[in-house]
Amino acid sequence: MGDARLYRDATEIEEHIVSQIDRTREHLIETYRKKAKHYDVACGTGLNFPLIEEAIGPDGRIVGVDLTDAMLTRAQDRIETNGWSNISLVQADAADFDFPTDVDAILSTYALSQVPECAEVIAHGAAALCGGGRWVVLDLKVPDNTPGWLAQVGTAMVRPFAAIDEWIMRRPWEAIRAAMQEELADLCWTELFFGTAFLAAGSRGAGTFGVRLRGAANSDRGLSKRPLT
Repeated sequence: MGDARLYRDATEIEEHIVSQIDRTREHLIETYRKKAKHYDVACGTGLNFPLIEEAIGPDGRIVGVDLTDAMLTRAQDRIETNGWSNISLVQADAADFDFPTDVDAILSTYALSQVPECAEVIAHGAAALCGGGRWVVLDLKVPDNTPGWLAQVGTAMVRPFAAIDEWIMRRPWEAIRAAMQEELADLCWTELFFGTAFLAAGSRGAGTFGVRLRGAANSDRGLSKRPLT
């Protein structure tokens, strides 16, 4: 089964999986400012858009970034159904996306841990934040001190959509936390659902420079990066 098929199938179950924990999304968006510009990285079908819209108002701006056509098609349908005129979509690999400067907030939910270059994405985004700008990540992890066999059982429901063994060995949540500690001020890390998920948030302070990691990806790597109209 190819990657394209996996992503198409994932769009069909995404809303059912995350609907059980949507209240956490509300918590992570509660500090967003009116009239601000926000980036939703790996936005999927746009499940975050209603909450961000409510937080920033019609004068704010949302840019949803995702790699897959199936996800973006569903996101575009959501935009048109709700009549939102302040949301644009960009097709791009999160690892290759070039953030503009002076971004007010960046958000990623249940996706960044699937990106091998997740630490680089954190660094790229941090470099683009304005003073006081926020980086927020809500994602999955393996509980600390969990035997390997139990971790595999606990994450078995997503096995068709990711290489779980590799994901557990790679421990991307640790890379995300280390990168946010390096690049951002006042990092807040909260573990949820008995340690199977985490909410991390930090801001770019006066002493935070958001320096990109050595060897970080950029736009010349040749992956698709086009605005959707």
